[in-house]
Amino acid sequence: MMQEKILSSGLEQLGIALDVMTQQRLLDYVALLQKWNKVYNLTAVRDPEKMLTQHLLDSLAVLPHLCGKRVVDVGSGPGLPGIPLALANPSLDVTLLDSNHKKTTFLRQACLELGLENTTVVCGRVEAWRPAECFDTVVSRAFSDLAEFAGLALHLCCENGELLAMKGIYPHEELTRLPDDVFLQHVVQLQVPGLGAERHLVVLRPASSKTKA
Repeated sequence: MMQEKILSSGLEQLGIALDVMTQQRLLDYVALLQKWNKVYNLTAVRDPEKMLTQHLLDSLAVLPHLCGKRVVDVGSGPGLPGIPLALANPSLDVTLLDSNHKKTTFLRQACLELGLENTTVVCGRVEAWRPAECFDTVVSRAFSDLAEFAGLALHLCCENGELLAMKGIYPHEELTRLPDDVFLQHVVQLQVPGLGAERHLVVLRPASSKTKA
């Protein structure tokens, strides 16, 4: 019951309205994460209530900032933020990309057990993967620094799309090292319910979109 309260209260504070069934599927995902974590070591966070705050609500905080419907979660790991986003908005087309076979095995099983029909799991390195279509949003959570993220993942982004990097404290130094082929759209300070730490979302866009505008 405590987990249900943490989730419902957190969603209310984030301004995200989800039905009871979707909230239960989010809790089911946390249960799967906890179960598989014992063998696959998917996350250092062991407590399910902390998983709700540090993983689930942290991921859902970026939901209002997504651009378009095609989303790729780069370095998805155990499915963060991709699986919570896909559960919260079934109209999204979410690809979960990770190079770790154990993690993608978990991702496939989690999507199967959760009945997620709007997700695709890809096992591969971001710099080597060449999908047939570009993505409206390329998102990463604790994947790498901004320059490396842009360098590795820019080719996945549509010209009018966005790269979203989830960060902790404001990344002043990283922002000074952005490559020339991207520009900073803005940085959003995220308020994650129950999390006593700073969170920021860095929104980057391809430089080519600025040139044409």
